[in-house]
Amino acid sequence: MVNSQRLLNTFLELVQINSETGHEEVIQPILKQRFEDLGLEVKEDNASEKEWLGANNLICTLPSTTTKKDVSNIYFTSHMDTVVPGIDVKPQVKDDGYIYSDGTTVLGSDDKAGLAAIIEAIEVLKENNIPHGQIQFVITVGEESGLKGAKELDPSMLDAQFGYAVDASQPVGTTVVGAPTQMVLKTTILGKTAHASTPNEGISAINIAAKAISKMSLGQIDDYTTANIGKFHGGSATNIVADEVIIEAEARSHNDESIDKQVAHMKEVFETTAQELGGQAKVEIEKSYPGFKIEDDNQVTQYAINSAHALGLSGNTVIAGGGSDGSIINTFGIPTVILGVGYEHIHTTSERIAVESLNQLAQQLLKIIELVSE
Repeated sequence: MVNSQRLLNTFLELVQINSETGHEEVIQPILKQRFEDLGLEVKEDNASEKEWLGANNLICTLPSTTTKKDVSNIYFTSHMDTVVPGIDVKPQVKDDGYIYSDGTTVLGSDDKAGLAAIIEAIEVLKENNIPHGQIQFVITVGEESGLKGAKELDPSMLDAQFGYAVDASQPVGTTVVGAPTQMVLKTTILGKTAHASTPNEGISAINIAAKAISKMSLGQIDDYTTANIGKFHGGSATNIVADEVIIEAEARSHNDESIDKQVAHMKEVFETTAQELGGQAKVEIEKSYPGFKIEDDNQVTQYAINSAHALGLSGNTVIAGGGSDGSIINTFGIPTVILGVGYEHIHTTSERIAVESLNQLAQQLLKIIELVSE
């Protein structure tokens, strides 16, 4: 029932609309109009009031058409923003069956493949008068900047018993049923400035930071936990002892006790090393997103597995190493798992997705809707 050419055209159209995270103001009204033209009720929240978000989230509701009682209300979510470089994407469909960019930008299949599959699924439901329960489509901004758009969602606008984030870098048919908690640390190291020719008159913030990091446990901490220093910036010139350095780091884990211990360790090393060397460390800690784990026997997972099997796909369940908007929506009390989309090498200029993956994904969304409606 999926119209493969229409689906491909939708995808190619979407990836050519500039929508780097924080700059969703062009694509959002296009998507809003698209969903309204398909007959959905579309509401916006107030996410764009936050200066780091370029537009509001969209909550699009497709009313129930089934006469059956007790059919669950469900939802699907995808995000409209992409990582950089994502301006003026030039998609290319190659003879190997994959879609690429021209190599100067990302492709944007993360997550415009999800969006295209959602739109195609709605098209098929409409033109074939397929009965279904109520379905909401939550189209978010700011996912690539730390799930910031999803964090601004108003849970009262969502009306679903369970749902699916269409946004995993896994083969179509694979379901992500768990993800870690991520904590971010922003540490400001303060020293004392001086001319580089009289270093004893100053206290180098760079020296403090380097020594602290050298003492720190980083990388793979245990079976559940990783930690990483991501950014290190400061100083003004080679002839000046730097009096300030800012370090941005993270820890992520599937175990709450382990991540708490790791974050405390990183904070303590920064602070004690700075104190020992005559400086100061100010450590800000924020939970970027919470972890979750949905069991394989939960109905949301079972529909994903059964839909995959019905299409001859694997039906595997896996634990992911990163978060998604589903991580946030799970905190609303709406069980959510993440569907594999089939894109590869995301967040790089080598990103690609198979045309067949687009078709399989749209088919899986329709199969989930069918199974829930039964």
